[in-house]
Amino acid sequence: MRAVICEAFGGPEVLAVREVPDPPPPGPGEVQVRIRARGVQYVDVLQLAGKYQVRPEPPFIPGGEAAGEVLAVGAGVTRFKPGDSVMSRHKSGAFVEKANALEADCQPVPARMSVEEAGVFLSGFATPYHALLQRARLAKDEWVLVHGAAGGIGIGAIQIARLTGARVIATASTAEKRAACLEEGAEHALDYRAGFVDAVKEITGKRGVGVAYDPIGAQVTEESLRCLGYRGRLIILGFLGGGPATIKSNYLLIKAIDAIGIYMGAFQQNEPEVAAANIRALLDLAAQGRLKTRISRRFPLERAAEAVQAVIDREVIGKAVLVG
Repeated sequence: MRAVICEAFGGPEVLAVREVPDPPPPGPGEVQVRIRARGVQYVDVLQLAGKYQVRPEPPFIPGGEAAGEVLAVGAGVTRFKPGDSVMSRHKSGAFVEKANALEADCQPVPARMSVEEAGVFLSGFATPYHALLQRARLAKDEWVLVHGAAGGIGIGAIQIARLTGARVIATASTAEKRAACLEEGAEHALDYRAGFVDAVKEITGKRGVGVAYDPIGAQVTEESLRCLGYRGRLIILGFLGGGPATIKSNYLLIKAIDAIGIYMGAFQQNEPEVAAANIRALLDLAAQGRLKTRISRRFPLERAAEAVQAVIDREVIGKAVLVG
């Protein structure tokens, strides 16, 4: 079977498509999946560079999420049988044609969802669901400022916020991305590179937003603090803007602001029952048609390096997927 191999730490140039042996039969509690779609995300960029918390040594097969059909099940598996459509999570190893996954890391694909959508669904919605609803306690009619809003967890945040009845101010770097944010339900879309504090204050009648959802870091975080109102909540999700910000604690003190860090790996490890309940809730919302993955880029498996480069270059609106 074909697999995408990371042959050394680096950028997309370290990826090569190779023929490798099929995986062994699934062991106890495992499911073997014929993978049809694989999500490509910024986590993959970090893992290729050796900069992610989960750091496999080369050579390894990257990829953390996928979808396809069950080929075989191991002893003790009760939720799935051969032929079932599933989405699967992997610490790495999804950029391949067949893979084994734990039964607990697989979910049934809702009837309304395509295999491509299933291959990128959970990474797009699990983070904003946990961050906005459980950690930030986002409420109906509250304003939420969503940065990186045209990205995978940005589009997801807009949809989750709108389901809650919150009002969204999105930021994104291009006119095309800002238009996509408005299509997804944001009421306003701003260019964060031009500065956004004055615009946010005007939109909110100088009250500020209740929540700032920040995967960017650096200067964006510092400006977001100025946008938060009394008892606002800053959600820290990552540092796509080049690095963490030096947060001025006087902003936190004066406005009674909560600074909330989100690391999904730690959440899933420490609160597995809550994480599993969240997934069930998200799948139910998707089955009702209330959540919809936005895929803007599709690549065949052999063009995995191009897909990773598209993520690096921020050419993806919503999600990118490897198919075939």
